[in-house]
Amino acid sequence: MMTALVVSQILSWLLILAMGFALLALARQVGVLHLRVAPAGALTTAGGIGTGDRAAAIEASLLDGGRTVVGGAAPAAGLRLLMFVSAQCPLCKAMIPTAKSFARHERVALTFVGDDDPATQRALIAQQGIDAYPFVNGPEVGQAFGVSKLPFAVLLDADGVVLSKGLVNSREHLESLVVAHEMGIASVQDYIATLKVEAA
Repeated sequence: MMTALVVSQILSWLLILAMGFALLALARQVGVLHLRVAPAGALTTAGGIGTGDRAAAIEASLLDGGRTVVGGAAPAAGLRLLMFVSAQCPLCKAMIPTAKSFARHERVALTFVGDDDPATQRALIAQQGIDAYPFVNGPEVGQAFGVSKLPFAVLLDADGVVLSKGLVNSREHLESLVVAHEMGIASVQDYIATLKVEAA
């Protein structure tokens, strides 16, 4: 009887030790997986004014009939975020409140840019409550920055230099534009590519 009890206890301890080793192995694998998962960032696209280039001043029409200048030097503006959206794009509609919140939090000047029928754009502005923000409507700005897909964002500094740009569909993507600027890299993708080269 005593022997059976001792054997049972030994087996229990062996089982506990095996589970402990399995847990340690699992924790290690989770750590490795965490390191391999790339951070999400705005997806950069080819074409248009590149990151690090100075954007020339582009005269553009505002939806309210006024004129404005996009790009170029604007010392009083600080960081500027151009958010390219369309009333025909459901993801754009979802990103507009995120862009407003992001701009307030990061203290960047937000300008919306589109190229739709004016009546459609006005309906979008009313629906989203963005009448307090400048809304550029026309193809010139999008063509200059090589915007082919939406929603798209461009971060400019006070001198009109493109700090970062790319397709965005979450707040994390918008934040990656600022992070890329603070790290002195063109994009999160470039940073990941550099890490892969160093690891190889």
